[in-house]
Amino acid sequence: MRDYRSVFISDVHLGTADCQAAYLLDFLNQVRCETLYLVGDIVDLIAMQKRVHLPPEHQAVVQRLMEIAATGTRVVYVPGNHDEFFRKFCGQTIAGIELKHKVVHTTADGRRFMVCHGDQFDQVVRCSPLMLLVGDRAHGLLLRLNRWVNGLRRLQGKPYWSMAAWVKTRIGKARTFIRRFELAALTVAEKGHYDGFICGHIHSAGFLRSENGLYCNDGDWVEHCTALVEHGNGRLELLHWSEAPATLAWEPETPHPEMCGDVRPALDHVPAGFVEQVNRLVS
Repeated sequence: MRDYRSVFISDVHLGTADCQAAYLLDFLNQVRCETLYLVGDIVDLIAMQKRVHLPPEHQAVVQRLMEIAATGTRVVYVPGNHDEFFRKFCGQTIAGIELKHKVVHTTADGRRFMVCHGDQFDQVVRCSPLMLLVGDRAHGLLLRLNRWVNGLRRLQGKPYWSMAAWVKTRIGKARTFIRRFELAALTVAEKGHYDGFICGHIHSAGFLRSENGLYCNDGDWVEHCTALVEHGNGRLELLHWSEAPATLAWEPETPHPEMCGDVRPALDHVPAGFVEQVNRLVS
């Protein structure tokens, strides 16, 4: 059993065939924490309007989350755009799980992070995460290929490998979208006097440190099988969890060279009142 102070997961997309529920269930059974944050798109209500896919592993994940909440762990659910329906219940506690539009998390070393799903930034980065490649259909095809490739790898006794992630890292538009998203989140954190921003939404786990803030993305359980965890001393770590759990990255101690001074790229065409608008959307 691994013990952490806090755990952040998002973009599980329960109810779809692409959800890696078995890996997530194993993760939830192997970790303990004081606070578990569900950072949006846990259930894919949009996809379920067309087709419902709820095998036993998906139901077991829901049951496990309720068990975790019932045994003393604080569980906070911050809905995203695919489970937006639950936003109308924010401020309530259901089955021991708190629902909130956003939450401010204070780490063990005293840093304050805003936590929300991240879909609020789509208007600024001017691209939906489902349009990272060339559109919704291409993304869906890529995820189906990801399932087929990993089904074959399992038959061969090989560990999980994200074909979808491998393809997207080699597409310039995807990398540009991700960097703009990171900059938008850092802008909100810095202007709001937070030490950083924790989110999901774009299915790309990672850290980016500027001179005044730390961006953290906990990734997803569709393509990458990742979680963000906080240790007892407040240090943050990104984990990949499949047949061979591994550390993806520790939070950087120094700013990224591209994020310092005049070198830092600027977001172009940022709407007036952007920071206030995002804060209003997630308040």
